[in-house]
Amino acid sequence: EVAEAIVAGAEAAETGVILQLSQNAIAFHGGLAPAASAALRLAEAARVDVVVHLDHATDEPLVDEALAVGIRSVMFDAAHLTDAENLERTAAVAARVHAAGAWIEAELGEIGGKGAHAPGVRTDVAEAAHFVATTGVDALAVAVGSEHAMRERSARLDEQLIAELAAALPVPLVLHGSSGVADAGIDGAVRAGMRKINIGTHLNTVLTAAVRDELERDPDAIDPRRWLAPGRAAVAGEVHRLLDVITGRVVTGIVATGNVATGVDA
Repeated sequence: EVAEAIVAGAEAAETGVILQLSQNAIAFHGGLAPAASAALRLAEAARVDVVVHLDHATDEPLVDEALAVGIRSVMFDAAHLTDAENLERTAAVAARVHAAGAWIEAELGEIGGKGAHAPGVRTDVAEAAHFVATTGVDALAVAVGSEHAMRERSARLDEQLIAELAAALPVPLVLHGSSGVADAGIDGAVRAGMRKINIGTHLNTVLTAAVRDELERDPDAIDPRRWLAPGRAAVAGEVHRLLDVITGRVVTGIVATGNVATGVDA
């Protein structure tokens, strides 16, 4: 339902989107194959560009499995390891991903909400440049003030740090935890140099609120299609709206924000 809503929203916005499958979602579905097959079919049939991406994979075998089933964009997350281990493991995985003709994202500077993270951690520019040069990753998720799984859109981003990272690194910057960032903050991050915006929790909130409203309106409903339809419509509408924010088509943005991708979790 969520994946179909994301694609519908992207089509309505006439804007490409990245359809992300997290390691947690894959575990919920009992393995990669069912979710990957559905997502890849949706991407193939979409009227806009849709890329299927494996998000926050901490297990190297899962990355290899994703490549084997046809996913060509992955995130390997070794940010929980020591810096030296992160470098070593990410470089090894990046070599395999590139050998398969695929694209790899990594994370440096832990982003709150995934495991135990120190508050106020920020990605160091020099360390980030060294990390990218050493590992050969194609994109880097950086810690600039956002947190994963925030329900309130109250995070304050360090736009100066974003600009410094964008100037220093030869790869796109990725903003995780964007659900906790208000429209103006997302717009500011894009203008400062962010090029991939990940949004998941916020869409879950939108879906759940719409489903609750429908079940309160019609508490006797038993056909899941009846109460899922409003949820799917709400997510599609919010994806459309957010894509307009990110690409600068609404008042909060500035026209011509550059090449920006939006990753949304199915």
